[in-house]
Amino acid sequence: MQESGQARQAQLQSYTRSLRRSAESLHRPDRPDVFALGGREWDLLDGVFAPPFSASTGVAMELLAAEQLAAAGAARQASQGGQASQGRQRSLLEIGCGTGVIAVTAALTGHDRVVASDISPQAARNTALNAARHGVADRVRTLCGDLFAPLGELGEDERFDTVYWHSNFVKAPEHYVYGSMHERAYVDAGYTAHRRYLAGAHDHLAPGGRVLLHFSDRGDVLGLRRTARECGRGLRVLRSRRVREGRETVEHMLLEVTAARAALRPAA
Repeated sequence: MQESGQARQAQLQSYTRSLRRSAESLHRPDRPDVFALGGREWDLLDGVFAPPFSASTGVAMELLAAEQLAAAGAARQASQGGQASQGRQRSLLEIGCGTGVIAVTAALTGHDRVVASDISPQAARNTALNAARHGVADRVRTLCGDLFAPLGELGEDERFDTVYWHSNFVKAPEHYVYGSMHERAYVDAGYTAHRRYLAGAHDHLAPGGRVLLHFSDRGDVLGLRRTARECGRGLRVLRSRRVREGRETVEHMLLEVTAARAALRPAA
């Protein structure tokens, strides 16, 4: 039984399988130009990660929404108790914005300022297109570049209440050479991008803000924990949800990256 469980986990975390999913997503005959998610319609450009073919974006929206509600409730309680409130999350930096569903939804649900960045120029265009579609282009600025590199355009003093990344959590070998920009939405070679995110995200955080990371057990959770420890960071599970994806059940997690080391504990 243990060996069978290990085999299933190895299949779940297989990077070659994720790369096949990447290729199939690009060329499926039912790939739409417009899709529905979260009660809204969204444009989908060629070459951009397609939320209709994966549960992860919808789950990420649910986990973030639940966490925002909890933070708002905590802020109200603190205010009623005469404490300074740190629960207002008015600005968001999203790394790896893809179609822009998370960034645009944030602008539609109370964030005054959203910066959405992606290494793919096509994804950055897609996010800008959806910001215009939903009337929040004045609150969503799109950038193109690798992780935090394009933030130089904003100025040295730019800080955010929330820094968020729905990561490419499947781990590929360290020396894997990407065959396309689209593959970067599915796998991270050697977890080099994760390491840089864990090490650098707090440099862009406003006082009282939080660094968040969406991850799943399709990724190497133990490896992520080791990497966080090596970066002097801690990981805390804020929310998790298990969802059925085809024949498999996948656990998605919203993690907080803490400034000091802490154990990665399971969700309650």
